[in-house]
Amino acid sequence: MNQIAIVIVDDHPLFRQGVADVFTLEPDFKVVAQANNGEDGLDIIREEQPLVAVVDVNLPGLNGQQLTRHVVGEKIPTRVLLLTAYDDTEQKIHAMRVGAAAYCTKDIQPAELVNIIRVVASGKYVIGDMVFDSEGLERWLSTQTEGASRSYSDPGEPFQPLSNREMEVLTHVTKGLSNKEIALILRISQQTVKNHVTSILRKLGVEDRTQAAIYALRRGWVRLHQTTGETRE
Repeated sequence: MNQIAIVIVDDHPLFRQGVADVFTLEPDFKVVAQANNGEDGLDIIREEQPLVAVVDVNLPGLNGQQLTRHVVGEKIPTRVLLLTAYDDTEQKIHAMRVGAAAYCTKDIQPAELVNIIRVVASGKYVIGDMVFDSEGLERWLSTQTEGASRSYSDPGEPFQPLSNREMEVLTHVTKGLSNKEIALILRISQQTVKNHVTSILRKLGVEDRTQAAIYALRRGWVRLHQTTGETRE
């Protein structure tokens, strides 16, 4: 029996081990390694070159979409299945554009995840409960992108309709910092911070800073413990 070699990359030990335990019950599955961050996960994938990698989207450091870009760009034969805590249309589109083989939410049933692994290993693509061949995926992406109201960031970066400076400001907003505190950290004026916050709220279609922070955290753009270096405007 040809076994499906799998690497699991997730920064939550309990969830990661739970997935591994599910896979050990399948005679055609073999978990060859696990990692708790994107950088280590990518190194392991480069070394082991498993058939499938199950990767969390919201990883510390190198996130799941960036890891996928590296795997595809380096022509590693591993097929990446991205797992996320949130079902978000923009993230689905971006993940598949980057080169993921599947995109699923973490509330998936174990038996369904096992089935998706086999589907992905056979060369097909999965988005939720939809299965595509390569041509079908291209048609789906074309239709979804044409119907989207927002622009998409470059492949390999997490989808975000904000500029780099706006993302810096939003990162500090999620930490509960005031405009004055953000201005001091980024070495810009309070009015400039205020202008950025106004632009962020408009682009995200939210009413206040709290909603903007929740929006970013749910989509994995920002992590609560994430830090950003000081930059000049």
